Amino acid sequence: MNKSQPTLNFWQIWNMCFGFMGIQFGFALQNANVSRIFETLGADYNNMAVLWVAAPITGLIIQPIIGYFSDKTWNRLGRRRPYFLFGAIAASLALFIMPNSPALWVAAGMLWIMDASINVSMEPFRAFVGDMLPKKQRPLGYAMQSFFIGVGAVVASSLPWMMTNWFDVSNVAQAGLIPDSVKYSFYAGGTIFFLCVAWTVYSTKEYSPEELAEFEQAEVDKGLGAQVVENIRSPASYLKGGAIFTLLGLILALVIAVNIERLDKNLYIAAGMLVAFGVCQLLAGWFAKRQSTANGFSEVMNDLFAMPVAMRQLAVVQFFSWFAFFAMWIYMTSGVASFHFGSKDPSSLAYNEGADWVGVLYAVYNGTSIFAAILIPIIVKLTNLRFAHLINLGLGGLGFISFLIIRDPNWLVLSMVGVGFAWASVLSVPYALLSNALPIKKLGVYMGIFNFFIVIPQILAASILGFLVTKVFNNEPIYALVVGGCSMLIAGLMTLRVQVPTEG
Repeated sequence: MNKSQPTLNFWQIWNMCFGFMGIQFGFALQNANVSRIFETLGADYNNMAVLWVAAPITGLIIQPIIGYFSDKTWNRLGRRRPYFLFGAIAASLALFIMPNSPALWVAAGMLWIMDASINVSMEPFRAFVGDMLPKKQRPLGYAMQSFFIGVGAVVASSLPWMMTNWFDVSNVAQAGLIPDSVKYSFYAGGTIFFLCVAWTVYSTKEYSPEELAEFEQAEVDKGLGAQVVENIRSPASYLKGGAIFTLLGLILALVIAVNIERLDKNLYIAAGMLVAFGVCQLLAGWFAKRQSTANGFSEVMNDLFAMPVAMRQLAVVQFFSWFAFFAMWIYMTSGVASFHFGSKDPSSLAYNEGADWVGVLYAVYNGTSIFAAILIPIIVKLTNLRFAHLINLGLGGLGFISFLIIRDPNWLVLSMVGVGFAWASVLSVPYALLSNALPIKKLGVYMGIFNFFIVIPQILAASILGFLVTKVFNNEPIYALVVGGCSMLIAGLMTLRVQVPTEG
């Protein structure tokens, strides 16, 4: 009889998730400060979405590739740990270089490199929980990751504020130069990122592919194994779908070009997305027609069209959830600085006070997520996973919308409490719902594909939010947060239609 996967104790789970705190240091510093760096180096907030789009595009490409290869990796460092370690080294170096960028194009390039490196470390951590924990412990594993995400983000988001108010480091600089408070925060973040990931690499031993196969077979013997759905999409379907998406993208690009004065150039991103997806399908169809599908690209495309039902339904929820967060990351700094502090000038004291306060607000929502990560399992026991997610996303949506109603920036702390509950829920509940539906041998690539529905809404947000802010909302970026709030409310409602996988 096949051996069941052993349960891990609290400290083993703690160690295997500890590296996620370092990863969140990188993400939190990026999310809270990159818009500030871009504007300091001369970017107009109307073009901010284009500069930010590097991050989600990088994740779209990197995560399924890393997931695919990590599924097939086994060496002295293990299966997932090599990607943790080398991604952490590259990301830490990028964090040291980013605040020293001499020009806007350098900062934009460093954002791309930094985000790629963070994704290399982050993607295998999601699959790591499925590798290391039996089904009954996976929700605890994802909750522990959410806890460390919150802890790391609280400290990292407020680092510039702490540098200024606790250590008397200047938060202003000459025009075109990054303040020392931001620089030193990035240096600290790069160091902590590496040390946290290194601890997980050192303290956690992975199971071999043979052991994982035995554990999965034991689940199958119990009737709890995930079903592997073989894709039956024909070459003709790929080619037809590819032609349709490519044509739609080209038509949209033509419409934008003809009406460029009335529309916004950021809409080209949406057109590019359609063309890119069309070309990917055409290429997959070409491989399928030649019966040459034994390659990573074809396998990822096949798996994309063979997602489990629960994953398809959760993809919709993720889409509307992450659209809201990307709106926050792009426009909260400029929105709060202009709407609540009355300044759009990055060199002014009022703007920098607003930017520092945004860092504190980020710390509030991440701090709330620590408490929420502990409270969510209790809500789940009283209701269920789907209803708990609906409640939390509802709190987040109302929190975003309240930014337009609240004028005193101090009361925005209350808004961010709601956002914090949504954030904790987004980082744990969808994975708890999904984990039992995924086969262990494809866990990495499916987690990478699931990231599509985190990344695609971010790219879409980058393409349309600039248009909405400039053409519809009269250059008032605060309304981007309201749009994000409405999107999050939709995500909450869509959660109710998700079919819950069998629990182990």
